[in-house]
Amino acid sequence: MNKNTAEMFVRIFKTLEPPPDLKLSEWADKYRQLSSEASAEPGRWKTAKAPYQKEIMDAITDISIKKVVVMSAAQVGKTDAMILNPIGYYIHYEPSPIMVLQPTIQMAEAFSKDRLSPMLRDTTVLTERVNDKSRNSGNTILQKIFPGGHVTMVGANSPSSLASRPIRVLLADEIDRYPATAGSEGDPLFLAAKRLTTFWNRKEVDVSTPTIKGLSRIEVEYENSSRGEWNTPCPCCGELQPLTWSGIVFEKDDLSEIKYACCKCGVISSEVEWKERFIDGCFVHEDPENPVRGFHLNTLASTLATWREVVEKFLIANEEKKKGNIELMKVWTNTELGETWEEEGEQLEDEDLMKRREKYNCEVPDDVLYLTAGVDTQDDRFEIEVVGWGPEYESWGIRYAAIYGDNSDINNQVWKDLDAFLQQTWEKPDGTKLKIACTCIDSGGHRTNQVYKFCKSRFARRVFAIKGSNDSAAAYIQKPTKSNREGTYLFTIGVDTGKSWLMDRLKVEEEGPGYCHFPKEDGKGYDEKYFKGLTSEKKVLRYKMGRPYFAWELKDKGEHKRNEALDCRNYATAAIEIINVPLKKPKTKNETAPQVTKKPAKRGRRRSGGII
Repeated sequence: MNKNTAEMFVRIFKTLEPPPDLKLSEWADKYRQLSSEASAEPGRWKTAKAPYQKEIMDAITDISIKKVVVMSAAQVGKTDAMILNPIGYYIHYEPSPIMVLQPTIQMAEAFSKDRLSPMLRDTTVLTERVNDKSRNSGNTILQKIFPGGHVTMVGANSPSSLASRPIRVLLADEIDRYPATAGSEGDPLFLAAKRLTTFWNRKEVDVSTPTIKGLSRIEVEYENSSRGEWNTPCPCCGELQPLTWSGIVFEKDDLSEIKYACCKCGVISSEVEWKERFIDGCFVHEDPENPVRGFHLNTLASTLATWREVVEKFLIANEEKKKGNIELMKVWTNTELGETWEEEGEQLEDEDLMKRREKYNCEVPDDVLYLTAGVDTQDDRFEIEVVGWGPEYESWGIRYAAIYGDNSDINNQVWKDLDAFLQQTWEKPDGTKLKIACTCIDSGGHRTNQVYKFCKSRFARRVFAIKGSNDSAAAYIQKPTKSNREGTYLFTIGVDTGKSWLMDRLKVEEEGPGYCHFPKEDGKGYDEKYFKGLTSEKKVLRYKMGRPYFAWELKDKGEHKRNEALDCRNYATAAIEIINVPLKKPKTKNETAPQVTKKPAKRGRRRSGGII
């Protein structure tokens, strides 16, 4: 064999030689390039910068592991490490049909444009395999074709995109944001996972920040996995331990130095000292023999965020919680701790709220800045509550009343009586007179068109028709529409969201932000019947098509059958949100707001201008 022939065979065997056995973390360190659009530090990927990512990535390409579950905080680099890196690995190293499942089609398109395309452009070994720019390559926004496979991006809300197609690798991102069902087809994650069955070497990766306990899909997946928790050795004694919020030590008035106390030796060490030991950290699994590999991470274990950022967000959320607004604390628990938020479920009892009543000795207390009204429409009456609002959503019940009459015809007297009631002026101790700044009237039931007509001619007084959303997770206030027969403004409100807010505020026990006052004077309507109605419902866990959700339902007790008082307070709260007025403390005694007392309020915060 001559020299040329020998060299030719060497080249042939070199071409046919199988690629070296690389783990996903090794592949990323060798080939992956971070794009400037998606990273503060573009350039070569370095797993050592976030050591907790290594075991997760390597589990994804471990042939003995069929499923990987990651329940984590928001700032741990999960999209790059656990979605994009596997895509790059399988395109380059093990060409396979891949599906990326996002909550919606729109999010799938955004992922493709903002994250995937830059990676394909900047990582050379991928650019050689995916011709993303050529019009003749067959590539689209939602599908990238390469020799031996494709990457298809789909939305969990689209049953057609989950239609039967064989895939080897399923990368399911933010699964807690998936709808309960893809159209009428059923659970989208289950439908997508069925596409894997034809491959012996299939792989499923489920990734998400958790949400509500009992509703969180990623929590269910994690609890049925090996349940791995990231552990770091103590800088002093070397004891491996998870970094938990209870170990954080800080001074509220001085966040310049935040430390962590070891759970074993008790020594308090700095953030830098702990993070220097991250390279020696590892995941400790409760059930290491479980074939499903599960991982949990919080932001304290992240090298992509500082502990100060976590503490600052906690302090803001905690202040809002004191005011009765727990939404920021929910978000903090989910996105920083990577844990589910546990809803309390039960509401206050009516007897507790009745004991809260106090003597106003006036129509409207000094600290009230604005008045709103909520009207519940029944076939034989209107039930109305007027609520006063002070700084930081401190509220005062002003008047609860029922106006009886046949309201089937807009020309009947009961509508005139309602109009007269809503036009009243209400006096404060210093003689300042207030009018109702906004009214929300329920347009459900049998009086829909009559409510539309009544509200249309009173637009200038901000008398608005409302209807409740059927979606228990709907935003409280949604953009109004005029697509009704009268062409009047109609607001759809998330009544379940409003009830949750109200119950949180009713639990505030100290006067101030979020606290709810009720008058003790006779004739104002705040009697035993009112409080039974205000506490007539409870939050319960229900299931629809196999998926859990929270709903508000009437109590079983006979005396709690009427919920008009709860609805009226909900609508009056919606009214203050709709006009979006500045519920803040005036800066000086001479400063006034429209229809507001000249005496400065005691508490407050700044809000943006009105919607209408």
